[in-house]
Amino acid sequence: MSDYLSQLNDIQRNAVTNIEGPVMVIAGPGSGKTRVLTYRIAHIIESGAAPYSILALTFTNKAAREMKERIEKVVGDKARQVWAGTFHSIFARILRVEANKIGYPSDFTIYDTDDSKSLVSSIIKEMHLNKDSYNVNVVRNRISSAKSNLIPPKAYKDNATLMAEDKVAKRPNFYKVYAEYTKRCKRAGAMDFDDLLYQFYFLLYTNPDQVLEKYRDKFKHVLVDEFQDTNYLQYAIVKKLVNYQGSSKNICIVGDDAQSIYAFRGATIDNILDFEKDYPELKSFKLEQNYRSTSHIVQAANQVINYNSKQLKKKIWSDKGAGQKIKLIKAMTDNEEGKRVADLILEHKTRNHLKNKDIAILYRTNSQSRTFEEALRRYNIPYKVFGGTSFYQRKEIKDTLAYLRVVINPMDEEALKRIINFPRRGIGNSTIEKITNYASEHDKPMWTCLKEVPLGTAATKNINKFVNMMSVFTDKASQSNAYETATYVVKQSGIMNLLKADTTIEGMNRLENLNALMDGIKDFVEDDEVVDDATMPEKTLAAYLQSIALYTDLDSDNNDGDVVTLMTTHAAKGLEFPSVFVVGLEEDLFPSFMSKNDRAGIEEERRLFYVAITRAEELLTLSFAKSRYQYGKMRYNDPSRFLDEIDQQHLDGEVGSKSNSSFGQQEYFRSAPGPAKVSGNFKTPLQRKINLNIDPKSFKPSPGAQIQAGQKVLHLRFGEGKVVSTDGKGDGRVAVIHFSAAGSKRLMLKFAKLQILN
Repeated sequence: MSDYLSQLNDIQRNAVTNIEGPVMVIAGPGSGKTRVLTYRIAHIIESGAAPYSILALTFTNKAAREMKERIEKVVGDKARQVWAGTFHSIFARILRVEANKIGYPSDFTIYDTDDSKSLVSSIIKEMHLNKDSYNVNVVRNRISSAKSNLIPPKAYKDNATLMAEDKVAKRPNFYKVYAEYTKRCKRAGAMDFDDLLYQFYFLLYTNPDQVLEKYRDKFKHVLVDEFQDTNYLQYAIVKKLVNYQGSSKNICIVGDDAQSIYAFRGATIDNILDFEKDYPELKSFKLEQNYRSTSHIVQAANQVINYNSKQLKKKIWSDKGAGQKIKLIKAMTDNEEGKRVADLILEHKTRNHLKNKDIAILYRTNSQSRTFEEALRRYNIPYKVFGGTSFYQRKEIKDTLAYLRVVINPMDEEALKRIINFPRRGIGNSTIEKITNYASEHDKPMWTCLKEVPLGTAATKNINKFVNMMSVFTDKASQSNAYETATYVVKQSGIMNLLKADTTIEGMNRLENLNALMDGIKDFVEDDEVVDDATMPEKTLAAYLQSIALYTDLDSDNNDGDVVTLMTTHAAKGLEFPSVFVVGLEEDLFPSFMSKNDRAGIEEERRLFYVAITRAEELLTLSFAKSRYQYGKMRYNDPSRFLDEIDQQHLDGEVGSKSNSSFGQQEYFRSAPGPAKVSGNFKTPLQRKINLNIDPKSFKPSPGAQIQAGQKVLHLRFGEGKVVSTDGKGDGRVAVIHFSAAGSKRLMLKFAKLQILN
């Protein structure tokens, strides 16, 4: 038996060695999914298949890169010939070769989210549509949804249901915006992210002999990672490549329906749940041993997910021992929650000898990070918020990349509008508006119109200088690699000098960012990675722009030293940490209020919670606050229904009673009887300092003007206290209050919430 096969358990080995026909691998969290996928590819190669006949589709470039590295350890350099990458990067690579067959240039631009929103906004403005009814984000998302469901503008217009929805939403002209957006993208020689899939499918559909057969013949084995995250269009493309007469249908999907959490992006869990219907001859393998987490964590995860009705049943187990029970933090306020999480992080670091990088705080929404950031700063615990502003979204970076995009594709209107007067060269907004209107009226690319539109003498002179400069840049790109071209552009365009002239701290940071971009381009040029079939010169500017256009935060190594990681639960998928805090576990927050009256929505929220708790290897802490500020108002909360779905035997602490009648609505969404209610009296050392017997529902703050020295008062956080003295007038009144548990505090009465007790 080959050495790599000896590293697998029996189920894993069967999943790896059954390489003929359709195969589904259901991989629970921490079950060795990546190892099975990579060893399966290695085994296909070892069994005689050509590496370049294998197509492995992932959801991040990082996953594809790690996959190739692992395969290389087994089969050597041949692994580099495997077509492994994201749906978007693989299809973009093929589109570069075949784009002319659907009317696009081979050097088409890839529009990012900002480019798409800018174009949509321009169209809405030009059509004189109401900005409230035609919200840019809503319109853009609806265009994305239409493409993901293979609905072109004409079919959209002919769909009575979709048109009726738009009428109710007061956007009856959406289909016109969609049609114009599609036309303008093509005119600009640009594709957005959805187009990389949509146009690829269109390419296969309209060129069955020239293109579809070519790639069916090329890819003899197709593998899809994280299949539960695919949307309708992605699966449609896979079926196009695999399902045809005489095909061996060598398709292998790997995924976990219990971790399907991207419905908001168009992913459909039905793809994995109904996969067997499409392939009745399917061989299925369930990876149920969890190598990551201790038994308390694994069993709690099983209990939670068992409440979902739509699932492929499995029983995840672990032999890592029981481990510590799941810690439960019940805080009175969100600020207290932040402090107590920080307290426990210090305890974990001391008692369990953990480093900061071993710890993650996961929350449902980005806005929740504030209280935890404040608490960590107070304790001098270094941290990083994952999912902040991307390097490639910074202004100086986007400005530079816009220049490089126009160098490669002058028809790219969004990039052209960004740089035509940056740095300032006397081409004002009125001139740009004239050019834009002229281009729209004559249905021509903006670049083509620069020398056609009638302008004043000064404007014409400035436009000509700009066009001539860009033409020189284009000539440079045809003769030089990406780094040489980019270096020339940033110097000759004036960007470098503009940033150097700004000697403020912010200006120096922007210059450092530009230099970092240049370093990245140089790394790209000097990278010696080899691919099997060079469809275009690898070190060109066009190749570089494609590589970073498809880059996401998920592709980052996120190696920023010894820091605590803060991120949303969605962003945490695929990661693992020795200690995990899942915070804000309250009704209407987690699960989200947007899902509370929808069974499918609640089940997705439950899968999201399942993903959160299975990120933990050894220590898991769950927390909730009985009250928190939202939109400027204090909101009182019931603990999340998901906490009640974990048996008390796995918890260190109690959930307590629920007060809102809405909590009872959860029974509608359950498919199995819930566990018994839990009770007890659980307090951490910090809790003992604070009066936890105060019910926020019954707490009634008194008017600040009534607070006087000598009174006994009650405070939600500090408990009972006595007013020692007051001073000041009106809004400036301040009280010194001695609290029996928290000591003396000086509080501004305008903001302090105090209930007079006598």
